[in-house]
Amino acid sequence: QVQLVESGGGLVQPGGSLRLSCTASGFFIGAYDMSWYRQAPGKERELVGSISSGGGSKTYTDSVKGRFAISRDNAKNTVYLQMNILKSEDTAVYYCNAARGSLQRWGQGTQVTVSS
Repeated sequence: QVQLVESGGGLVQPGGSLRLSCTASGFFIGAYDMSWYRQAPGKERELVGSISSGGGSKTYTDSVKGRFAISRDNAKNTVYLQMNILKSEDTAVYYCNAARGSLQRWGQGTQVTVSS
């Protein structure tokens, strides 16, 4: 079965850290650009960060630069999002995305809540 499964979300205090994981099954992520998106209540889904298929290129939305880091381990068929210095405005459902040309695959999302 082709799927992406995110994990690692939860409740964290402001200033804390979390690491999200996204593991693929049924296909090999090595041929895909991988991204993390998030969607907060009442807001549109936004791109958080992306990593190219070879891992040599990474991009981030301005609001997370210097705090979040995306990485991938193709041997484990997994992509990660390390989130540091978390803020309340980072609260959202985080989604993993795999893209190759017009082909898009999405995970089911994992909730991240930043609150004291």
